Amino acid sequence: MLTLVLAVVVLVTATLSGIFGMAGGMILMGFLTAAYSVGTAMMLHGVTQAVSNGYRAVINRRDIVWPIVGTSMAGGVAALVLFLLVSFVPDKATVFLVLGAIPFVAFSIPKSWGLDVTKPAVAIGGGFVVTALTLTAGVAGPILDIFFVQSPLTRHQIVATKAVTQTLQHLTKLLYFGVLAAHLLPDADIPWWVYVMVAPLAMLGTTFGKMLLDRMNDGQFKNWSRYILYVLGAVLIVRGLMLLG
Repeated sequence: MLTLVLAVVVLVTATLSGIFGMAGGMILMGFLTAAYSVGTAMMLHGVTQAVSNGYRAVINRRDIVWPIVGTSMAGGVAALVLFLLVSFVPDKATVFLVLGAIPFVAFSIPKSWGLDVTKPAVAIGGGFVVTALTLTAGVAGPILDIFFVQSPLTRHQIVATKAVTQTLQHLTKLLYFGVLAAHLLPDADIPWWVYVMVAPLAMLGTTFGKMLLDRMNDGQFKNWSRYILYVLGAVLIVRGLMLLG
């Protein structure tokens, strides 16, 4: 039954990610953290989101801004090195609290800071922060989004370029939790075929999301993103506080 629920959640959240590029990943991470151990949640989420974002990058490949990808990942590599030095692995409460706080932090950042991802220094700093959050909470899309929505990029360029950077971040997460920090985690508590099952579902949901994205305008895209993330953040923070209590 849990595997069936997982399949539905992956399909639905991949569709949301195909539209907004982030909300689906947050919902999926919250579900996985509640249902499995942190290590398993990180790995399964990493596989699902790497496939979902990778496929989204492929179907939106004409709109990818490649220089942003390179500068962003320079900061991501620095974050990975830092995590290796401290050997950090979060518990469930930390995952929920950080995951839930991300939208509120993201939307409280003043526009006057000028966090425009088309600026190389901003992209490097953003890559470091986003990768660090990805290794802590599994997801950092709303923070990443701040660097994009203040840029002159169109909605298709935003979704396409974010898809590439998020694919690389989730692959980094798989590398960290699956190989480099695997000795700090218990063995995975799901069979290998579950990882295989989620891949085509993530691709199918991403295809649906692309179809819906094409029907939206830039204003609708940005407004709906904000409202959805506020609600998600509040729910996740409550869950994290319940675990602490």
